[in-house]
Amino acid sequence: MTRLGERIAELIAADSPIPVSEYMALCLFDPQHGYYTTREPFGAGGDFITAPEISQMFGELVAAWLYQAWLANGRPLPATIAEIGPGRGTLMKDMLRTWSRIDPAFFNAANFALVETSPRLAGIQRDTLGPAAARITWHESIATLGDAPLFIVGNELFDALPIRQFVQTAAGWRERMVGLDENGVLAFFAGMASLDPALLPPGAASAPQGAILELAPARNALMAEIAARISARGGAGLFIDYGYLQPGVGDTLQALKNHSFDDVLAHPGEADLTSHVDFCALSDVSQAQGLRAMTATQGSFLLAMGLLERAGNLGANADEAGRDAISAQVERLAGPDQMGDVFKVLAVLPESVKDVAFPAGD
Repeated sequence: MTRLGERIAELIAADSPIPVSEYMALCLFDPQHGYYTTREPFGAGGDFITAPEISQMFGELVAAWLYQAWLANGRPLPATIAEIGPGRGTLMKDMLRTWSRIDPAFFNAANFALVETSPRLAGIQRDTLGPAAARITWHESIATLGDAPLFIVGNELFDALPIRQFVQTAAGWRERMVGLDENGVLAFFAGMASLDPALLPPGAASAPQGAILELAPARNALMAEIAARISARGGAGLFIDYGYLQPGVGDTLQALKNHSFDDVLAHPGEADLTSHVDFCALSDVSQAQGLRAMTATQGSFLLAMGLLERAGNLGANADEAGRDAISAQVERLAGPDQMGDVFKVLAVLPESVKDVAFPAGD
C-alpha cells in the first residue's frame, strides 16, 4: 500500500468509512502525498497526454474562439484572458503566440492570467512559458482576477474535481463509501446517507441494485462561480473535457497510472483519479446564471474552427514525415475513435452575445 493509502486506512480505522468525494480529494490534493501536489502527471513521462501536448493546432483554435468571443462582446478593454487548471502551461503558450500574430493591439492591451492552486505546477508553467511568463499573472482562484470582462478556458479541468457516488441498494440509493474489508484493505461499501429523489436523472429510480449514480457538487459550484462572473461583467467561457451530454446512471470513476488504467483503490496518491463530466449539469448551472450554453463534441468543435485548414497550412511547408505527423495529430484530436467523440466542449456566453462560431449540438 502507498504511504497515502496507509494514512487513509488509519483515518478510516480510527473513525469511519469516508465518501468517495473525500477519498478523491485526498488522493489528488493531499499536501504531502497527493497526486497533483507531488508528481508531474502530464506528457509522455507522466500518466496522460492532454490535447495541447498533442498539437499546437489545439491551442491555436481555442485562441481563435476566445478572440471571436472577445470581438462579439464588443472588444472590451481592459479584458482578462485566463486559463484555469493550466497543467504545464502549453495551452497558454500556444494561445499567446496566436494572439500576438492575429491582433498585436489586442495582445498588448489584454491582461493574461493563469488560475493555479499548485505552486509546483506554477513553477513548471513559468518554465514552459519562458519570456512570455512576464505577461502572465498567477491566481489561486478566479476571485482575484479583477473586475474586467473575463474570457476563460479550462481544458481537462472538471474531470479532476471530486464527485459523490451513490449505489442502488435494496433500501434505495445510498452514498458509496471507501472503508476497510476484513483484511484491512481499502474497499467500497454502501453507506447510510440517502439521496433526494429530486436529484435523480431520468430512469434512475428503476436502476437495478448495484447501479452507480454520480453527482458533482464541487464542479457545479465552480461552474456557478465562473458563470456568475461572466453574467455580471461580460466575457465568455470554453471548457473541454471527457464526459457525456445527457445525464444517466453509471460508474465512470477511473484511475490512470503510467498511461494505463489502474484499480481506483490500489495506489492512492500515485495514480490520477478522474470521472466523466456531466455537461448537461454544467449547462444547467450556466443557464441558471443567465448565460447561453452550447455543447458539442471536441471533434466537431475543432473541425468547425478550421482544424483541417490549419493542418493543411502547416503541412504545406513540411516534408512527408511532417505531413504524416500532422495527419496523425488531426486524427488524435478529432477522430471519433480517438478524442473527437469522447471529449466534449461547453461554451458559455451572455445571451446578448451573438455571432461566435460553434457547431450545432451533437
